[in-house]
Amino acid sequence: MPTRIATSPMDISHLLDDLNPAQREAVAAPPGHLLVLAGAGSGKTRVLTHRIAWLAEVEGVWPHAILAVTFTNKAAAEMRGRCESLLKRPTRGLWIGTFHGLAHRLLRLHWHEAGLPETFQILDADDQQRLVKRVIRDAGLDESRFTAQQGGWLINAWKDEGKRPDDVDAGGNPNLRTWLEVYRSYEEACRRQGLVDFAELLLRSHELWLAHPALLDHYRQRFGHLLIDEFQDTNTTQYAWVRLLAGSSGQVFAVGDDDQSIYSWRGARVEHMQHFLRDFPGARTIRLEQNYRSSSTILDAANAVISRNEGRLGKALWTEAGRGLPIAVYAAWDERDEARFVIERIRRAVAADTRPSEIAILYRANALSRNFEQELISHGVPYRVYGGLRFFERAEVKDALAWLRLLANPADDGAFERAVATPPRGVGEKTIEDLRSQARDGGRSLLATAIDALAAGQVKGRARSGLGDLLAALAELRGMQDSRLHERIDRLLELSGLRAHYEAQSRHEADSRAANLDELVSLARSFVLSAEDEAAGIGELPAFLSHAALEAGEGQGEAWQDCVQLMTLHAAKGLEFPMVFLVGLEDGMFPSQRAVNEGDPGKLEEERRLCYVGITRARRQLTLSYAEKRYLRGSETFGRPSRFLTEIPPELLEDVRPRAQVSAPTLPQMRQRMVSDWEDQPAIGLGTTVSHAKFGEGVVIGFEGSGAHARVHVRFEDGSSKWLVLAYANLVVLG
Repeated sequence: MPTRIATSPMDISHLLDDLNPAQREAVAAPPGHLLVLAGAGSGKTRVLTHRIAWLAEVEGVWPHAILAVTFTNKAAAEMRGRCESLLKRPTRGLWIGTFHGLAHRLLRLHWHEAGLPETFQILDADDQQRLVKRVIRDAGLDESRFTAQQGGWLINAWKDEGKRPDDVDAGGNPNLRTWLEVYRSYEEACRRQGLVDFAELLLRSHELWLAHPALLDHYRQRFGHLLIDEFQDTNTTQYAWVRLLAGSSGQVFAVGDDDQSIYSWRGARVEHMQHFLRDFPGARTIRLEQNYRSSSTILDAANAVISRNEGRLGKALWTEAGRGLPIAVYAAWDERDEARFVIERIRRAVAADTRPSEIAILYRANALSRNFEQELISHGVPYRVYGGLRFFERAEVKDALAWLRLLANPADDGAFERAVATPPRGVGEKTIEDLRSQARDGGRSLLATAIDALAAGQVKGRARSGLGDLLAALAELRGMQDSRLHERIDRLLELSGLRAHYEAQSRHEADSRAANLDELVSLARSFVLSAEDEAAGIGELPAFLSHAALEAGEGQGEAWQDCVQLMTLHAAKGLEFPMVFLVGLEDGMFPSQRAVNEGDPGKLEEERRLCYVGITRARRQLTLSYAEKRYLRGSETFGRPSRFLTEIPPELLEDVRPRAQVSAPTLPQMRQRMVSDWEDQPAIGLGTTVSHAKFGEGVVIGFEGSGAHARVHVRFEDGSSKWLVLAYANLVVLG
């Protein structure tokens, strides 16, 4: 559709006056394809909405000839609202929305041509997983090997790549061939029931245009201007969708940031940013580099880290906001010390009138939240886990706790049913209902009833094998009563199949459920009976279960409350906070162990982009922390500071405490903080072994203050830990 240039004078000050030069250049660009490289905090939404208004008011483009696409309903609503404000007219009827929303709209209009019933329904993620599970079960497959979550992920991934079952080459892989049969059966079930999943919306609408050239030509003539937000997050089908609709006449205005492409695990292809200049002839590039969010110190750190990635389109963020505060770096002795330090800083900030909701703790993996949650709860600081569940509310943790509850109380029927259900053991609802009926009649527990039913030969087939495996595992775990708690839990995760089950389901490290199970082992490793539990004669396992139940029932604030925000780095994309703590910065944690071990430059570069995203969430204060020692799966591991820390220029960083290099040859990268001004005391540092007259020998794991009021945090051999004032503790330094 030809673009008409306005010839009469008009007031366009409201479209340009509040924009910087680069933003103005993008908004008022002449007709043609444009790639806008919009750095973090550079005002990309403003540019998109002002561009729409410019096209309508200055270029004379009919608003209904504009199609604008973004990735979330929230972003689409914000774009629509801003456009209404600029255009001073309702935007109802305009095609502004998400890829999936607009594809759905297209299919509703052309359901017949798309081969769908008029009343087709959309499957949400949960409904899709239930349908995949039914297909797997109907095929008689082993549900512990072929899980519904993995099946749903594979099907969506294939659709995101534009592939139907016949387009996938299984080669000689029998598992892949099985999954392709599941895919075919799933598609047939969807067709029979008139169902469409989210990935199908895009793929079906793309196929609709390919199969009906006249219809495609109609939409090409209608939509002469396509504006695409978050272009770096497009998957293969979405990119093909845009290219097909644009054809040779449409003008594409793509806004994105290759440095913030962090979703490859869900199909996003950062290379689409580079391909744009190749696939859309005559395309120009404009860079939005002025940042309106962060201090220059924070931006300089982000620029230094991301500059290590190769193949970037290239830009450097800058600001007029001034240098700001240096970036604090804290080297914790262990994960507990890290959490204690972070929460203490948060408490001081809140006491100095910083609102809790202005503070965020960001981490690479969900499993890292647990220590911070525990510390927040113990100090009564309200918090929310943004976009996720608290540690003890996570399904995989509750699955493991169900086994522990069953060990502690064989009469716990709820725990028995959960242990039977996950991972799937071939024990169907009919078998469970029969056991329930027998248990009610006999006034006995489900576990006792199951034992008798197996002995009497009343349970047949896969259900017999599944129940037999469960009872054998429980028997072995009961025989480990003299073992340490974390050893029993670690063995439980193997015998139950929970670890293998959730490892198969973990699509990427950021939401790894298996990592949360490992964190449960670490928690058990450091769990210490309270004096009250010891006095009451409560055993370690019941006390641990009580601790888990109490922590699960408190601490998390409501959505409307002013709370500290805890979230993964992936969840933090698009958000900003005055005060940010980026924690767990050790090689193997962040960057992830997979990125480090596999030696794949692409994976490591995405980890670096994730670090860039994390740094640029901070507006005024940024604190980075790592632990020199961390418990993983119940074992003590020593790490080294993340390579991303070393990529930040030292002049931008401020060590929270003075540190000296540790001389131990096994830990060449470790740093040790020393205190030299305690009165009449030998030098004591983290890791120093000391002796106390009452509590015995221990290791210094933290300290604060100086002079007569200095305190040290000592973990003693019995597992207890205490803060002691040096002036009164009379500690003897042993080494």
